[in-house]
Amino acid sequence: MTKRLGIFGFPLGHSLSPAMHGAALRLLGIDATFEAWPTPPDQLRTALKVMRQADHLGASVTLPHKQAVIPMMDTIDEWAREIGAVNCIANRGGKLFGFNTDAGGFIRALREEAAFDPAGSSVVLLGAGGAARAAGFALRRAGAQRLTVANRTMERAEALAGDLRQGRFRPGACGIDRDSLADVVPYADLIVNATSIGMRGGPAASESPVSADLISDRALAYDIVYAPPVTPFLREAERAGARAVGGLSMLVYQGVEAFKLWTGNDPPVDAMFEAARGAIKGSH
Repeated sequence: MTKRLGIFGFPLGHSLSPAMHGAALRLLGIDATFEAWPTPPDQLRTALKVMRQADHLGASVTLPHKQAVIPMMDTIDEWAREIGAVNCIANRGGKLFGFNTDAGGFIRALREEAAFDPAGSSVVLLGAGGAARAAGFALRRAGAQRLTVANRTMERAEALAGDLRQGRFRPGACGIDRDSLADVVPYADLIVNATSIGMRGGPAASESPVSADLISDRALAYDIVYAPPVTPFLREAERAGARAVGGLSMLVYQGVEAFKLWTGNDPPVDAMFEAARGAIKGSH
């Protein structure tokens, strides 16, 4: 029996997941397909009932469902509960297990693509949505020393900073305007763009949240946005002489972790990168 995997989201647009996971399934000779499953919020509960069938291995979960699926799971991994988001579901004997692989994928991307260890670092995290939450919790666990959440709405920045506080880890919050960022960005070892600014097809596709003159040449700039591969933010970082890494690495590494949870196999990482890059080019 051919097994089924897929991705839930709405709208799904041009998801890279079918190409990326499809390549891994083919190379490993696993009899399974990976499909895009555009699922409006009012159809999510029904879709998850179908997920319990024996031919379904699991699914990726993307916007706007990462929080909504939580009460529909039988079991939630401690990491997903702490972050408050599920981006990976595994079907195990008709029971649905919820995981968060975004956080682990983010840290692996920093370590493997940029040779950056967050331990002891000073970080500015731009954004306060789901991607920012995953990055913030991941950075706390990886030993970041200082973190500032910068967001357009101060209330959301303060809320995320508050959720992240633990022991001596006391994140701050600020606006995303130039004056606010000028107080923190020049001193950051790591600047993470977890907003949609600079995303292809987004409302601010040609803009960067930070200009080059604020970025230290010793910093690492990481953009969670992966299309285009070089965003305006990464171009500003390069102009500043800083290192710049795009979000495709986080997407692939969270997918690597998910693939293991679904199949028990280590996927071919290079083939997943290649398929994802090909899918980005094909979506121009």
